[in-house]
Parts: sequence; C-alpha cells; structure tokens
Amino acid sequence: MNMNREEIKNYLPHREPMLLVDDVRMEGDTAIGHYHVRGDEFFLQGHFPDYPVVPGVILCEIMGQCSCTLMLNELPGRLTFYAGMDNVRFKNQVRPGDDIIVTGKISAKRGLTFFVDAEAKVDGKLCAKGSLIFMLADKK
Repeated sequence: MNMNREEIKNYLPHREPMLLVDDVRMEGDTAIGHYHVRGDEFFLQGHFPDYPVVPGVILCEIMGQCSCTLMLNELPGRLTFYAGMDNVRFKNQVRPGDDIIVTGKISAKRGLTFFVDAEAKVDGKLCAKGSLIFMLADKK
C-alpha cells in the first residue's frame, strides 16, 4: 500500500503545519515513510537562525507519524497518542533540503498499546532511532 499526503490525512488527525509525512508505503510489516525538509518549517525558524537543524523532538514526531500508519486497521474512530519513548538516540543532524526516510516495525502489541522500533535516516546515514510506544483512544 502506498499513500500520499492527502491519503494519509484519512487516517492521521494531523494537519499543516504539524503533518510531517509526505508519503508512506508498506513493505510487509514495515512502514517506510518520507518527509522532505523544505527549510521554511516553523520549527526551523528559531532552531537555529544561522544554522537550521531539525530538533530531536520533531524527528521523534516524524518517526511517530510514519509509524502510526502501521496501525491503519485499528485507527478508524480512534486517535493515536504517544505513551512513551525508550532508548531514543540522535546520531546525525537533519538540515533543510534533507529527505528523511523513516522505517518502523511493530515489535509488540498489548490491547490498543503498540510498541514500534523506528529509525530515521538521511542519505542512508542514521539520524535518529528509538522504541516508540503508542496508545489508541476512542474519539469522543
């Protein structure tokens, strides 16, 4: 399954400027997402003015949004919330013009709690990785 930005909006509640996935595809049980850092994003305006770098927390959000597509069958009528992050590490900077490729794979599931191993790379170089935990909650 391949989804573009507009199709992703059918599943994720995020909208601009917080929708941080351009496209995603499924390869078996792995989600592979992509985000192009344009350089005009809100999070780069002050981080840092003379040397823009994507903040680590935003890399986690990008990994999270891409990884949520692993739960498509569970998402209708529900919202996905971060419940935790373990062993998150940042290895290389991400800058304007970079194409971030995220891979995510569910490592465990308990009810509506999902554990995902994710990583973000630019040009094949690891930029961030971690174990992400998500909880699904019914929309009210």
